[in-house]
Amino acid sequence: MKKSLSVIAMLAAVVTGVVSLEGRAEAQELSNFNFSGARKIVSPEINSDKTTFRLQANYATIVNLVGAWMDNPWGPGVPMTKGNDGVWELTIDTPSPEIYFYSFIVDGVVMGDPLNVMVQRDGTRYLSMLIVPGERTENYYEAKRHGTVSYRWYNSPILGIDRRLTVYTPYGYEDSANRNRKYPVLYLLHGAGGDEEAWTSMGRAAQILDNLIEKGQAVPMIVVMPNGNPGQMAAKTLGLPESELDWRVLENRTRYVSSLCEEIVPFIEKNYRVAAKPSSRAIAGLSMGGGHTIAASLMYPEMFDYICPLSAAGEATPEQVAALKKAGVKLYFLACGTTDFLYDTSVKLDAVLTEQGLDHVFYKSDGGHVWSNWRLYLNTFAPMLFK
Repeated sequence: MKKSLSVIAMLAAVVTGVVSLEGRAEAQELSNFNFSGARKIVSPEINSDKTTFRLQANYATIVNLVGAWMDNPWGPGVPMTKGNDGVWELTIDTPSPEIYFYSFIVDGVVMGDPLNVMVQRDGTRYLSMLIVPGERTENYYEAKRHGTVSYRWYNSPILGIDRRLTVYTPYGYEDSANRNRKYPVLYLLHGAGGDEEAWTSMGRAAQILDNLIEKGQAVPMIVVMPNGNPGQMAAKTLGLPESELDWRVLENRTRYVSSLCEEIVPFIEKNYRVAAKPSSRAIAGLSMGGGHTIAASLMYPEMFDYICPLSAAGEATPEQVAALKKAGVKLYFLACGTTDFLYDTSVKLDAVLTEQGLDHVFYKSDGGHVWSNWRLYLNTFAPMLFK
C-alpha cells in the first residue's frame, strides 16, 4: 500500500511540475520533457538561405562550430555567440544542397549536437548531420514507400568465423503477391574504416534506392552490404572479438574477395528470391571496396555483368580486361572525384579499359575522397543497372 501511494505521489508531483530532474537517475527519461516552460531550442534550423546552430551550455567559456562545408572541417572552427539565457548561437549562409557533418568545440572538447537526432556513424565516430534540401539531396530523404533493411549472419569457412551483413529488400518484396518474383542483386561494398552499416548510415543507400524505385528510375533490386574487414565478424558496435587479419595484406584481401564470391553470393541466392545469373548481379564499392570490386570482377569475370568501382584502390592488366570483355560485361561504371588522391589510379584504369575496347563510363565529379561523391555515384549508376 505504501509503495502504491509513493508512485501516485510521484506522478502527481510530475504533473504539477515540482519534481526535480537533477540528480535523479530513476527519472532521467523525463529529461526529454520540458517542465520548466523555457523556450524550445532548435538546432540546426534552416530558414531558406540562412542556417542557425544552437547549443545550451551556460557553463562554457568558448564554443566554436566546425562543419564539412568549411574549407577546413577539422580546423578550429567559427566562434559562436553566447546569449543571456546561456544558449550559444551562430547563423551561417546555408550551404549548397548536400549532407554535411558538423560538431561543436566546447572549451576544446569536440561534441555532437545534442538537439539533433540526425546522426551518422563513420567508423568509430558519431557525427551530427545537416541535410540541406535541393535537387542534389532529394533522394536522400525518406520516400513514401520503404524497403526493409535487415541484418543476416552467415558462416564463412574461408575466413573461419561467422559474419554479419546488411541486406536491403525493396518495397513489395515481402508481399504475398510477389512471392514468385525474383530480384536482381547489387553487392555494395564499403571502404577502409567502414563496415556493413557504412552504406546505410553514411551512404543513405536505403533512402536512395527507395526513392529511385518509387519514381520508376531504378529496377527494384536487393542490395547486399557485407563487412569488408576480413578479421571482423560484424561492426565494432557489437563488441565482438576481432582477429589480426590486415586487409592491406594481399593474401587477406584475396581471401575476403573469395568469401564474397564463393560464400556470400551463394548464401544470398539460397536465402532470397534472387535471379541467380550474371545479368542479375552487380558489384560496386568505394575506395577499398572499389579495390574489392575490381578484384572480384577479375578473379570471377563471368559472375557480374555490372561492375562499378568508385574512387577505387585497384588496377587491372590488359589481359584481365580482355577477359571481362569476352565475358560480355553490360556496364562498367568507373567514377572518381577530380581532386581525389586516387584520381590518377582511375585515369590509368580508364586508359586500360579504353585500350582493350571495353565499353565503359568514366564519371568524373568535383571533390575528393568523400561521402558526398559516393552518394552521388550510387544515385547515378543505380538507374543504369539490370536494364
